[in-house]
Amino acid sequence: MDRAESVHRFRRHTVQVEEAQRRIEEHLHVPGVEEVSLENAFDRTLAEDMIAPEHMPHFRRSGMDGFAIMSSSTRGASPESPVLLEVIDNIPCGDVPRSEISPKTASRIMTGAMVPENADAVIMLEMTEDFEEQGKTYVRIKKEIQPGKNLTSIGHEMTKGECVLQKGTVIRAGETALLATFGFPIVKVYKRPTIAIFATGSELLPVEAPLCPGKIRNSNSYMLAALIREAGGIPLLMGSIPDEADKAQALIFEAFSLADFVITSGGVSVGDYDILVDIFQNWEGKMLFNKVAMRPGSPTTAGVWNDQFLFALSGNPGACFVGYQLFIRPVILGMQGMQNRYLQSYTAFLGEDFKKVNAFPRYVRGKSYIREGKVFVEPAGMDQSSVTVSIKDSDCLIQIPPGSNGMQQGELVSVLMLKG
Repeated sequence: MDRAESVHRFRRHTVQVEEAQRRIEEHLHVPGVEEVSLENAFDRTLAEDMIAPEHMPHFRRSGMDGFAIMSSSTRGASPESPVLLEVIDNIPCGDVPRSEISPKTASRIMTGAMVPENADAVIMLEMTEDFEEQGKTYVRIKKEIQPGKNLTSIGHEMTKGECVLQKGTVIRAGETALLATFGFPIVKVYKRPTIAIFATGSELLPVEAPLCPGKIRNSNSYMLAALIREAGGIPLLMGSIPDEADKAQALIFEAFSLADFVITSGGVSVGDYDILVDIFQNWEGKMLFNKVAMRPGSPTTAGVWNDQFLFALSGNPGACFVGYQLFIRPVILGMQGMQNRYLQSYTAFLGEDFKKVNAFPRYVRGKSYIREGKVFVEPAGMDQSSVTVSIKDSDCLIQIPPGSNGMQQGELVSVLMLKG
């Protein structure tokens, strides 16, 4: 079968990137929920709202080392006419005050300690003088203190019944601190999806194999595995599949029983040995799209079989990388309940001319930098889809619109952020 016959056999209908993403969204589902310990919850996504079981703080707390007092006791205090208060207690962190404050008394208190009854302010240690007289300790105050000074009230940060963290929140360091503060040793999180990865092509060698003429090592599978881990998924490296449609289909369908969905790289064009074409042509699943208006990676194909995705990415490393970022990464994040799953977009200045003519929008692996307070981007290296080296230097995808003239240095471009 020649190429023209293959193209006719596997009719391709071009869709825009956004339309392809929309079609995927219609079939996105969450694999389930599990409970994990707080210490193992980092980078997981909450599967329920977390409600405060008590106020935070749940007692009035000192914001300074100093003396807890009734602010009214300092009325009229000045260097010329200081107020003298008897020190009746010493309150370290973790202790409960033993004495109530009166208009003529004060309690020595540490930062974070519980403020005694009747006290409505804490005066800094550095603003006082303390001394002993006839076996008693006194503090001299030379300045009026306002009510509430250096004192954190009950529920100042959060009140009982308030939502601490919303469902869909990714648990990082700050979220972990809050969960620990409110006493949540176990949290419900979305399960991590498991993704089976195949590479197609008889030209592929295992990573450990020596090179030989006409062969290349299977780099795409390892790149995809790293990207999946980065997104919170669990990769299953399934090796390579032969250029025989029946055998390839059997392996892929077997993988559906092991994973939440399947990714292949290579074999998705329209050549004689591009066996994913045959699989998508003859299977009983639903085709979502088989051509996307983008460069690189326009043959990127996606389908659904029994509610499980099958993604067929280009075998070229650059195109495989771009296809993953635009279509598969959002699925992995979405299956973990994340709302903001698409790459964040921003605008930057193009740092150098881009001369390539584009019939489709082009997603260029780029690197960003700041110059004179402005954000610039430029290609991270050679832009061919077969180039691997530029992937490691990319922190963004530069969106070059279709056109016949390319773009000039200094023009504003839309950029998709890949890293942080």
